[in-house]
Parts: sequence; structure tokens; C-alpha cells
Amino acid sequence: MEDFNENNNIQPFAKHANIKGEGEVMGGRKFGLRRALSEINQNLDKGHDHCLAKKRTSSLKLAVEIANKKQCFPEETKKLNGSEEGFGVWQDQNEPVPMFLETSETMLEDHDMEEVEMEDSFEESVIDIDACDDGNQLAVVEYVEDLYAHYRNMESCSMVSPDYMTQQFDINQRMRAVLIDWLIEVHHKFVLLPESLFLTVNLIDRFLAKQSVIRTNLQLVGLVAMLLACKYEEITVPIIEDLMFISDKAYSRSQFLVMEKLMLNTLEFNMSLPTPYAFMKRFLKAAQSDSKLDHMSFYLMELCLVEYEMLKYPPSFLAAASVYTAQCSLYGIKQWSKTCEYHTTYSEDQLLQCSRKIVGYHQKAALGRLTGVYRKYNTSLLGYAAKCEPATFLIEETNNILIEK
Repeated sequence: MEDFNENNNIQPFAKHANIKGEGEVMGGRKFGLRRALSEINQNLDKGHDHCLAKKRTSSLKLAVEIANKKQCFPEETKKLNGSEEGFGVWQDQNEPVPMFLETSETMLEDHDMEEVEMEDSFEESVIDIDACDDGNQLAVVEYVEDLYAHYRNMESCSMVSPDYMTQQFDINQRMRAVLIDWLIEVHHKFVLLPESLFLTVNLIDRFLAKQSVIRTNLQLVGLVAMLLACKYEEITVPIIEDLMFISDKAYSRSQFLVMEKLMLNTLEFNMSLPTPYAFMKRFLKAAQSDSKLDHMSFYLMELCLVEYEMLKYPPSFLAAASVYTAQCSLYGIKQWSKTCEYHTTYSEDQLLQCSRKIVGYHQKAALGRLTGVYRKYNTSLLGYAAKCEPATFLIEETNNILIEK
């Protein structure tokens, strides 16, 4: 906002500021101007001359009042010497008659409009977040809006029923949470791309929503989902022997291949769906984030991956709520700019309920048995994001409202 003010310092009365300068330029030919005026007056009849002089004097009086109010001239130049019979002249003979004295009362209205426009210009505006990438071909600035419009149309296809676990007879929500928490640690140890983690969780939920699984094969489902996600996202893919090793050889190579075939057929080989990661990168750009906000947002987002109840939110909504909650946690105040609202299409009021749930997960991240995300982000590599205090004021605000009611 400060840069905007410096670059757009509007002066409502700037058009009067140079009047004195214009008078000095005209001063060299003032006598020629007056002589020309006197010749014109001699060609006019007396009746016409009297009406014109009277009209001129009225305009002159009005102009003097305006000039006195706006203080456009020094006090010594405001004294007039004239009558209704002729043109008024300035006592200071070095100053010609300024042309602005023809101005009518509409000048004041123009000034008022300029002042209103100046006040409106200080309102927050939406920033063009892609302007800095005009020369970057990888940023595909020409198509980025169309890409994210397509992602929004497709994100419903990547969602599953928030109560799909009721169709499973041998596994439950708790087992899913244990599996996801463990896979987050495995993903971190293998130093894989974040896209692979989000796609892994998506594949697990979509597969379990269509296929019943016994609890002894749940870990195999998770490892095969990570294998497929790595084949889709990574350059270097972990080999099956590595996955067998981290599972303590609970499954054979043939079991991995059978489960891989079953999962791909169940999902109809459809793996090109938007995950929260795609939206997160865009929304962080809209928030003009730094490394701290990046780490904090992904920390909160991965806490949500573990929670089964967060499946009811679309990926874009979950990403927006994570960025909003991260800003509240880091800055200690509610912060959601017009730019963020424009690019996410979600207002602050829409995000508050989900954000309060995320704050609850943040508060208990270091407690209990499922602490994989907390330990991952409690390292220098990720900026010790886990040590940041949660935005508890969002929850306290709700409690105060309930007490008042």
C-alpha cells in the first residue's frame, strides 16, 4: 500500500499550481494583449460593451471568491480595481489577467470528485501475481487461468464419499490414520516430491472407496499407492525391493505386482486428477509467501491428510484453509487479502469453520501416537514449522460468541 501511495500521489488542485508560472510567461506580451483588447472594444457598440463588461465583472467576482477560498494566489494579488462599466484589472501591473477566472461553480464539484476518487484509490486491489512470470515459459502465463479453471471442474472427480469407511468390514478410520501417518515418514525418508505424497493419499482413498480390503493388506495398499504415485511424478522411482524392506518383508514381490494391477484396474488407470498440492502452490503465490509461510502451510495441510473427516472438503478449499490458517498462526491476526480471495474464490467467512478444525489438529500434533507430521516439520530443513504456536484466537473467538449467546 505504501508503494501505491508513493506512485499515485494525486494532487487534487494541481491544475491551479502552475497558474503563476503561466502569468510570468505571458508577462512579456501583456501590453500587446491589452492593446488588442482595446481595439476590439472600440469596434463594439456601447450596449454590447456594457452587457459584456457586466457579465465579465460578475464572473470576476465569483472567481475572486473561489481563489480566496482555495488560496491559489498570494494575498497581495487578490485586490481588484474595476467597475461595472469596464473590465477589472489586477493592481499588480506585472501580472496579466489569468484565464482561469472564466471558471464557473463546476470547478468546486470537479475538486470534490477528484478528492473522492483519491480516497477510493487507497482501497486494496487485486495484484497480478503472474506479471513477474511473463518471460518464464515454464509458468505458462497465457494458460494458467484456464488450467486452474479445469482443475476446479475436475476436483470433484478426485473426491470420495466422506463416509466410505462404513462400507469396509475389516478396517476403520483409525487404521487409515495410522497408515497415512506412517507413509508421510516413509515419503520423507525417501526424499520424494511433495506431489507424490498427495497423490499417494488420493489413490488410497479412491481405491478403498471401491474395494474392500482386509487389515493385513492395508499396508500393502499404501505401499503400492506410493509406488504408482512415484511412477507418475518422480524421475527416480523406488524399486519394489526397497518397499519390501521397509515393510519388514511382510509381502512378497508377487503380492506387490498383483495389488498394483488390481489398483490400476479399479481406478481405471485414472491418475491425472488435481490434488491439494496443485492448488496450494497457486494460493501461496497469491499470498506472496516466503519460506516460513510455505512450510507452515504444508505442515497444516499434511496434518489434514491424516484426518478422515477432512475428506468432505474439496482439494481447493482445503488448500485455501491451510494457507489462511498458516497466515493466522504466523502473524497472530486474521489475514486474507483481496488477492487471495480472488484466486481461491473463497472468502474469509467461508474458511473459518475449516480453519478452526485445522487449529485443533495443530494443537494436538505433538500428542498421542500419530506424531509423524510433527516430527517431520520439527527439523531445520523445514524451518521448525511445527514449533510455531497455533492460532488459538480463532477458536477462542468462537467460544466467546457462544458464551455471549
